Amino acid sequence: MTRLVPDNSSPGAFDTLRGESSTDEETAVYNHIKTMPEASIHPTAIVSPNAKLADGVAVGPYSIIHDHVEIGANTVIGPHVVIHDYVRMGAENRLHAHAVIGDLPQDISFDISTETWVEIGDANIVREGVTIHRATAPSTSTRLGSGCYVMTNTHIGHDCNIGSGVILSSVALGGHVEIGDKAVLGASTAIHQFCRIGHYAMVAGFMPIRKDVMPYTMVAGDPARHYRLNTVGLRRSGIKGERYKALEKAYRAVKSGDKSLQGIEDTAEVQSLREWLALDSKRGLTGFLGQSKNLD
Repeated sequence: MTRLVPDNSSPGAFDTLRGESSTDEETAVYNHIKTMPEASIHPTAIVSPNAKLADGVAVGPYSIIHDHVEIGANTVIGPHVVIHDYVRMGAENRLHAHAVIGDLPQDISFDISTETWVEIGDANIVREGVTIHRATAPSTSTRLGSGCYVMTNTHIGHDCNIGSGVILSSVALGGHVEIGDKAVLGASTAIHQFCRIGHYAMVAGFMPIRKDVMPYTMVAGDPARHYRLNTVGLRRSGIKGERYKALEKAYRAVKSGDKSLQGIEDTAEVQSLREWLALDSKRGLTGFLGQSKNLD
């Protein structure tokens, strides 16, 4: 690992990392840093000699990187970021100011000598103040996939398993929450521990989720209810026509209490929904619009 200081010929090299307004020149310098063949570390940053930083990694002012950390190529670590022990991170990620990755799980029974991990994929954007905590059981990981957008002050609790292409809009996830690929969670939503949020689901903002959310659906209301399929999200992902109609039939079947989905066209989406429904659930399934509030 090489510790580099930007030279005087590149003024403003870390201005963009601080989130200040950038000129074209500063943007060009920032892009240059991203593609440098060696790690670029600001002189005020503290980086363990045991951390492994790949080529092109940039570490901003006052950030701290502990032991047992692996960071993939061209990842940008902004100012005042803390990356604790036992974090693996892929390439092309960008962490904004004051993100804290890999701190101890908020579990009063956790033994701090236990080696557990946070594992993060590639090309994620992690905005200001995000916290992602380590798992609790030995040799297990809290996971964030690739291509996710994790907005400001989101908390990802211990043992969560987040898919790829997920958008988290300043949400709070309890421990052991599972979120499928391309799910979208609205602002300030809180997810109860052990809940499952299915792939392509969309959850409205400012609401608690206490039970599982079915793939391909929209959930809103108080108490939370499945409203309908996530029509716009599905169309944007190319799920339309006969594939969409098959999901409509499956949605109506589950709403009526039939989770076997027998007699419905066996498209890839229906098959994945059937498999998701067959898995064990610790929390049960969120109700549907029109059903009694007594179900909660």
